[in-house]
Amino acid sequence: MKSDEPLEILVRAPNWLGDLVMSTPGFRALRAGFPSARIHLQLPSELVPLLAGAPWFDALIPQKAHADLRETLRAGRRLASLRRFDLGLCIPESFSSALEMRIAGVRRIVGTGRSGRGALLHQRVALPAPTPGRGAPRSRIAREAFVLGLTDALGCERRGSHLELFTTAAEEARAARVLAAAHPGGSPGDGWAFLVPGSAYGPAKRWPPARFAAVGDDLARNGLCVGVLGTPSERLLADAVCKAMQAPACNLAGVLDLGALKVAVRDARAVVCNDSGVRHIAVAFGVPCVVLLGPTRLEKTGMNLGGISVLESDVTCRPCYQRRCPIDHRCMTEIAPSDVVAALGRLGGDGAAFAGRPA
Repeated sequence: MKSDEPLEILVRAPNWLGDLVMSTPGFRALRAGFPSARIHLQLPSELVPLLAGAPWFDALIPQKAHADLRETLRAGRRLASLRRFDLGLCIPESFSSALEMRIAGVRRIVGTGRSGRGALLHQRVALPAPTPGRGAPRSRIAREAFVLGLTDALGCERRGSHLELFTTAAEEARAARVLAAAHPGGSPGDGWAFLVPGSAYGPAKRWPPARFAAVGDDLARNGLCVGVLGTPSERLLADAVCKAMQAPACNLAGVLDLGALKVAVRDARAVVCNDSGVRHIAVAFGVPCVVLLGPTRLEKTGMNLGGISVLESDVTCRPCYQRRCPIDHRCMTEIAPSDVVAALGRLGGDGAAFAGRPA
């Protein structure tokens, strides 16, 4: 070990589920670059299960959202009481995340200089080159490339850009119990397919429930057990999908915790979702996935597209990046259920093609 190599590293993770999964290539590179260091990942409390079982971290530190400067100061002092950090990798570009590391006494803070926080950093890292396309340059930088750019600046060698997640034995046991209870006949013969009608970003990203239901009926006709995933706050939305289906479907919104949800998605035959975090979980486990893209575009999430099919409409008002559509939601309604069914067939995610895939 070099005499100046950091022994204690603090990583401030992104706040969104999808961004966190897309950061895993950078986490992998960081661990490879500092094999002897203790690496601590600070992340939103609700996302801690997402990284459970990952081999890159020695500790996961739950983080609550800061409502004001006073809470940021308190959070920084709590970090300082844990240990003395030699290196801080500040992935979010917010002022508060860098300030918190400063208050914690992190000896060397590395990040990009956005939000007027340059003076809080010890090393400012230039952004990677954006991909060609419309919109602001920052919106055209893939999240994987963004985080790998930060670890490149630390001298860490890349270990691929693929997404990666892990599960624990406890998560697998919880998922098995929930899915067995949801399907009275035990484990469904041809496996599960999951519909994910929600999106934390807002309703503009959501494909209509009746259209999810039409796809669910097609999956059920092909022998798959259909489950609808979501957060507890999306249970009514999931229920709308189940009620619109002719075939039986299991409303699992709020029933599977995030750790168990990872297991369920990992073992699924197919996933159909909006542009939401579950998409990235499916990609990390190599599960066939159809993604419905509306008010956003792929530039920020355009890596790791193997094994998924992205459906989007060619309307002049997108990408608008609005959380609520101010007009008629045409970017989503122009995508038909038959388009999704055809995409599933191309991926091999229909029941007939997947009947022989081991559970």
